[in-house]
Amino acid sequence: MSEGDSAGESIHGKPSTIGAFFTRLGQIYQSWLDKSTPFAVARWAATLLLTLVYMIRVYILQGWYIVTYALGIYHLNLFIAFLSPKVDPSLLDDADEGPALPTKQNEEFRPFIRRLPEFKFWHSATKGIVIAMICTFFEAFNVPVFWPILVMYFIMLFCITMKRQIKHMIKYRYLPFTHGKRTYREQT
Repeated sequence: MSEGDSAGESIHGKPSTIGAFFTRLGQIYQSWLDKSTPFAVARWAATLLLTLVYMIRVYILQGWYIVTYALGIYHLNLFIAFLSPKVDPSLLDDADEGPALPTKQNEEFRPFIRRLPEFKFWHSATKGIVIAMICTFFEAFNVPVFWPILVMYFIMLFCITMKRQIKHMIKYRYLPFTHGKRTYREQT
């Protein structure tokens, strides 16, 4: 590698001011993400508030429906990845290839590991909303479309996708939602 080829370095091999600025900005951003990790309810509440602001903006401006449709498709893909197991049981032929979900009562319990963890789901969904919000400031993204068709198509796509996902969940007997450790009551 020649001198000055690495990111953030100037021609003379010293860190550039701009590179140092963006490195520091990235560190601050990561610090805020790390601090927000344990506060799932507050994170999702902020994301829902941001979604509401975005929806109000689109309603008031009466446009950017294609951006909103793309955001909906993106969120649907994130949600499907959130509901899916990390290792798809339909792709496993042998038990030796990797962890499998238990299919019988007497099999060993294996916890459900998501393909997309909750934090990454939240982070990606929030970034998607912010990017969609930024797109509403540029007229180039305001493509004229008949929005009821997009709404109906999205509803159809959502129903078909969720039906397929639920069938997959039933076939391979997994439930992506847990409410803590199972407890048993004492019998009196």
